[in-house]
Amino acid sequence: MAVYFDHRIEAPEGSDVPFQLSWHSALSVLAVASSSPASGGNVDLYLQQGEYMESCHTERPHQPAVLRWHPVKAVLAIGWENGEVVLLTHPSGDHTVLPSTHTACITLLEWSSSGSRLVTGDRTGVLAVWKVDARGRLQGNHLVKHEYGNPITCCIFRPASPGDDVAMLARASVSGDETALDMFSWKGAPLKMGPQEGLSFYVSTADGKVHSVDEHCKTTTLLSVEDSIKTLLYLDKRDALAVITETLMLSQYTLLPAGGAQEFMKVKLSSKSGQKVDIIWTENSLLITATGEQFIRLWDLERDDNYILSLDETLGFERGEMINCVSFCAGKEILAAGTSHGRIAMWRMVVQPGSSRGESKAQWKLQTPTEIHGNVTQLQWGSSLNLLAANNSNTVLILSEHVMSADFSQQVAAVQLTPTQLSVTQFSSELHLTLQSDMHIKGVCVTKDSVTVWNGKQVTVYELSGTVLRNTGSFLCDSHVVAVYDENLYTVEPNRVQIRTPQGTVKQLLTFTKAEGNPVLLHVCQAYLVVGTDTAHVRVFDLSRRDAKAHCSAKNLADQILNLGALRSVKCNGNGSQVSMLISQVNGRPDHKVYFYDVEMDTVTHFDFFTGRPSSGISHQDESENQQLQGTELSRRCPVSHSWDESDPRLFVCETVPISSESSSNSYLDMVDVSVVTLFCTQEHGLLLQDCYSKPPGLQALLALAVPYYYFSCKLLFRRGGVFLVEPGERDPGATEAPSASHETQPARGASAQAPHMVSRRALRDFVGLENCEKATRDAMLNFSFYLTIGDMDEAFKSIKLIKSKVVWENMARMCVKTRRLDVARVCLGNMGNARAAKALKEAEAEPEPEARVAMLAIQLGMLEDAEKLYKSCKRYDLLNIFYQAHGRWQEALEIAEIHDRTHLRTTYYNYAKYLESMGDKSLAVAYFEKSDTHRVEVPRMLQDDTPSLEIYVNKMKDKNIYKWWAQYLESQSDMDSALHFYESAQDYLSLVRVHCYMGNIQKASEIANNTGDRAASYHLARHYEGHDDIKQAVHFYTRAQAYNNAIRLCKENSLDDQLMNLALLSNPEDMMEAACYYEEKATHMDRAVALYHKAGYVSKALELAFATQQFSALQLIAEDLNENSDPALLARCSDFFITHSQYEKSVELLVAAKKYNEALELCVSQNLTITEDLAKRMTVTDSNDLSEAARKELMEKIADCCMRQGNYHLATKKYTQAGNKLKAMRALLKSGHTEKIILFANVCRQKELFIMAANYLQSLDWRKDPDILKTIISFYTKGRAPDLLAGFYEACAQVEIDDYQNYEKALDALTEAAKCLSKAKDASSGQQDVRLADLHHKITLIKKFVHIRRLYPEDAGDAVRLCESLLEEPELNPAVRVGDVFSFLIEHHCQQGNFQVAYHKLEELQKLLPSQNVRYYISQESLQALHKAIGLPFDRADRKQSLKEEDEVEEDLNV
Repeated sequence: MAVYFDHRIEAPEGSDVPFQLSWHSALSVLAVASSSPASGGNVDLYLQQGEYMESCHTERPHQPAVLRWHPVKAVLAIGWENGEVVLLTHPSGDHTVLPSTHTACITLLEWSSSGSRLVTGDRTGVLAVWKVDARGRLQGNHLVKHEYGNPITCCIFRPASPGDDVAMLARASVSGDETALDMFSWKGAPLKMGPQEGLSFYVSTADGKVHSVDEHCKTTTLLSVEDSIKTLLYLDKRDALAVITETLMLSQYTLLPAGGAQEFMKVKLSSKSGQKVDIIWTENSLLITATGEQFIRLWDLERDDNYILSLDETLGFERGEMINCVSFCAGKEILAAGTSHGRIAMWRMVVQPGSSRGESKAQWKLQTPTEIHGNVTQLQWGSSLNLLAANNSNTVLILSEHVMSADFSQQVAAVQLTPTQLSVTQFSSELHLTLQSDMHIKGVCVTKDSVTVWNGKQVTVYELSGTVLRNTGSFLCDSHVVAVYDENLYTVEPNRVQIRTPQGTVKQLLTFTKAEGNPVLLHVCQAYLVVGTDTAHVRVFDLSRRDAKAHCSAKNLADQILNLGALRSVKCNGNGSQVSMLISQVNGRPDHKVYFYDVEMDTVTHFDFFTGRPSSGISHQDESENQQLQGTELSRRCPVSHSWDESDPRLFVCETVPISSESSSNSYLDMVDVSVVTLFCTQEHGLLLQDCYSKPPGLQALLALAVPYYYFSCKLLFRRGGVFLVEPGERDPGATEAPSASHETQPARGASAQAPHMVSRRALRDFVGLENCEKATRDAMLNFSFYLTIGDMDEAFKSIKLIKSKVVWENMARMCVKTRRLDVARVCLGNMGNARAAKALKEAEAEPEPEARVAMLAIQLGMLEDAEKLYKSCKRYDLLNIFYQAHGRWQEALEIAEIHDRTHLRTTYYNYAKYLESMGDKSLAVAYFEKSDTHRVEVPRMLQDDTPSLEIYVNKMKDKNIYKWWAQYLESQSDMDSALHFYESAQDYLSLVRVHCYMGNIQKASEIANNTGDRAASYHLARHYEGHDDIKQAVHFYTRAQAYNNAIRLCKENSLDDQLMNLALLSNPEDMMEAACYYEEKATHMDRAVALYHKAGYVSKALELAFATQQFSALQLIAEDLNENSDPALLARCSDFFITHSQYEKSVELLVAAKKYNEALELCVSQNLTITEDLAKRMTVTDSNDLSEAARKELMEKIADCCMRQGNYHLATKKYTQAGNKLKAMRALLKSGHTEKIILFANVCRQKELFIMAANYLQSLDWRKDPDILKTIISFYTKGRAPDLLAGFYEACAQVEIDDYQNYEKALDALTEAAKCLSKAKDASSGQQDVRLADLHHKITLIKKFVHIRRLYPEDAGDAVRLCESLLEEPELNPAVRVGDVFSFLIEHHCQQGNFQVAYHKLEELQKLLPSQNVRYYISQESLQALHKAIGLPFDRADRKQSLKEEDEVEEDLNV
């Protein structure tokens, strides 16, 4: 929390009433204008704390009208009523009077953004533009003068737009141009930035016109409105101009490139009539107005939104208090408002996560007000220090923000209430006092007997004497930090620390070298003083002796810590062994780490709150689940304060905030998410995280840690006059009302007054319930916590084994929840005697997740928040749902069930409905009973005592089940007619029939049963008819109810034999059996008995009765249902019956079913019955128990033989194969002539006999035209290892090539292959193979000669002819080489040579050799015609025709 120091301006005596304020934008200089009707007006300048600048006094006999500071230089422009304009220079007080241009009251003074232009305007409409140099000095006369004829009201400069080259470079940089990036980052040549300030501006006049003046001072009328213009605003993001008139009409205009303006929005702003309106404009497009009401209005022009901010009486504001003026500080993001009762209300802008600034009114938080008395008429923020000037009609006060001072030591706490007031609390005596000082308190330091305050110039020491504080010493000292130990005060000055008495006498000096720097930070803990310097050095001094002694040499932290800018805070522990430090980085931002300097080891370690982990290698339990969980909770945070426990040097505490808030020094104090982290710090084990505690929202900040408590300052909720009030509920829990010296009506300075409780204590986690324990117990608990943290359970138990308190054991059990040590928790529960918790923990062991088991322990110990976090961490939403229900957190339970635990959603709805019922909220309970789908039972039960509501609910729901329940209720109340109505609505036909029967409406009941066909209704009606001996109707309705056994029973009892048969057939087998027995006993309708036995599944009984009664037609029906599962004897008997009646097919089927396969096969053969695929399949025995393997094969062969005789070759093949006789199978397949199956079967069986058989078969096909068959034949002969047969096939191929195609080359190849195959064959024919082989070689030789002759002929025809002649002389030339082909060769040669006589001679010789053949088969037709023509023989036409016919036939044969 911040307090504001108010400094009244040191106005000279006799000063007039101030009426106008103006801060310089950067310098801490305030201009105040005051006026008096008698003496005229004055303008004076004041510094930061109200110091009067006498040299800058300006006085005129006229009233000052306008004040405006130069934006950069310390030059103030002052406009007077008589039209004079003066430039006042600070601090010299030089006056520069502008040349006489205006003759009327000045209404406008406006500087350009850099101060190079000054615009002046007066009430007559004269406007002048002046040029000012870089030093703020006027340059000559005005640049231009315009006369508009109406008073000038306001002026606004238009911001300069970037140069074109900048925009171009920006686009190039985005696209990745490195040169542009270098230029844009100022690494290259200077950029042409265009104009550095906007020189064009807009000026408005009282007649509602807005004029545009460009950089050359040329003016044009831009727009016009109806009323006088009060304010002009420029919306930079929209490039628009906003105009507000005196009647608060807001208009917004888009500025067109051509120079015009177009209106796009117009709205009337709300205000209180007759009141002065204060209007301000913020950089984030917020328009804020104060109109003398109890609230201020805010318009967000960028988002087109508006809202109000009101005063809150709970913070000290009074009813009827009005807001007169407003001012906004952009640097602090604080909106200040002055009220009619002398208070300044301040709203701080708080940015919520994920939202932007100014997004909604919820982001403005009202602070505790500052009181200055009087009626605040004007407020203005200014200077680089963000000072606030307030005018309360009598004087001007300058307010500067100061962080609230607070300190705690030795059970004494002091918290600042106002700039001059402290609240002091002594916890040992529970005494609360108020200290009123005569100076503004900038710091406070307390001990058990004293309170020391200072303001940077003076130090005052107060001694606590009884119930009052007595001033024991005061002295001047420029030290901004003070520390106190015993009777000594420690102050700082350059390069040394002074040790003083309470009266200021210097007793000792602690000097620092120039390298060590100037002391800037001091802290005392027990008897040790730690000093931090501006060069990041720390030194520790021992104060336990008469003189302070150095405990260690100076440590330069800059050598140990990277990026160290400056020390923010230093603290040491109780024995001086550890020093903790918070630092700022070089860039000025707070570091996320807390650093620890070990004095003895001379080492620096740290705990990083950004990662939530200590520095590497110093945490003993770094990998434990507890550390990991808490490390996650501490990540992305920043430390803001720290402290050591005064009694235990191991215990350290630190206050942290989320990392987005550490940049603001004060805003974190208003946040909810502030964590207090406790660590153990030792040399042996390093940094150990002990606890993480969320600061309650009503508390302000952590003061200190003193076991067993955390000490916090409280938020000041209410302040009015001398009355203070902290937030409710934030007093020290369990504390009694402290005595205070409230008996003094007007306390003197330094005396006690009515004291608010500004400090609140919270017990440490391990000490809840042990706040008042003795020191031994406290030390034991700390040791236990420490050893438990490092995991040394033996030492932990040793430290507490003598403690018998149940509270102690309960606290240890609570600690086990944090550490997740269930084994230790069981021991604790045993010592507590908490059997219920022990039982619950044992039952929870069945849960697979460790977190779920620990959560049950937390529940039993009342640690509900921990249990909730544990259930969430292990995602056991079912248990979390039960947890929420058990603790009455129904909305959270419903949310969990709807999102994560939908399995138990209906159960959750039901339980919530039961809860609502118990709470009396029946209407909402009905809704959740409906959601749980239990409303049909639960809602009638719940509303049974509220009959009207129940009836309304029944009629509304229109649910059949609810209708039925209501009808039953009405029936129980004897309201039969209404019951019948609701039974009908529920379609409960049984109840309808039952009630009608009860009422005697039998006819109506019958109609309902017949029309609806409801079985239950029919059954009830049948029972009714049976009871009244109406057997016919009873049987009918039993039948409709499908209660056939009852109907059969009535038919048997009443001899209704005809109906009995039909009912029995509809009923189950047992009823059919009974009916069949009934017919059999009566010896009538034996056919019905047989049919019923058959239908009931008693086939043997049916057959027996059928044979006995000669029911042959029934016998045939029964036989159709016989199968292999029937009795074989029965099957054989039926088979004989069918043979007798010549029904052989049926008999065969029965024999097969009886597994008499041979008899069935013999019957098929004898009666020539076709064996079908299905019959053969049924005769194929697969079970070895029925037939032996040999008998089975024999049976299969018989079946196959029968199939062969019947011509069913495929089936025969299949059965031969099943019998294992593949040879017969192939023969059967060959008879079928199915080539593909033959080839497949041969390949599958892979037996050489089958290969040979298949190849022989394939030779019978036209293999000459199908190359695939040819290849298959060769493959099969090869696989069948029959080279002799393959050789024969090759010979056949060769002969075909010779006879059909005269292709002796291919024939030669074929015979060569044949010779190869034959040479491989084994000779088993006593030399015949050699003869055959010799014959083959002879043929090959002859064919080779003939082929050689043909090839030789083109090269040497004569030699070829001679060889051909000699070939004819070869013995056994034919059939190796056909004689006709040889003669044809010679005849053709001689015809070509023209030796026709020789050719004719050869032709005659050929005819003699082959008298039975037609020589025209060998010689071409053309050659014969040429030959006959040459020798003069007539060519017989008939012979030619016959020759042609024969030749065609030959060609046709060759093509087949």
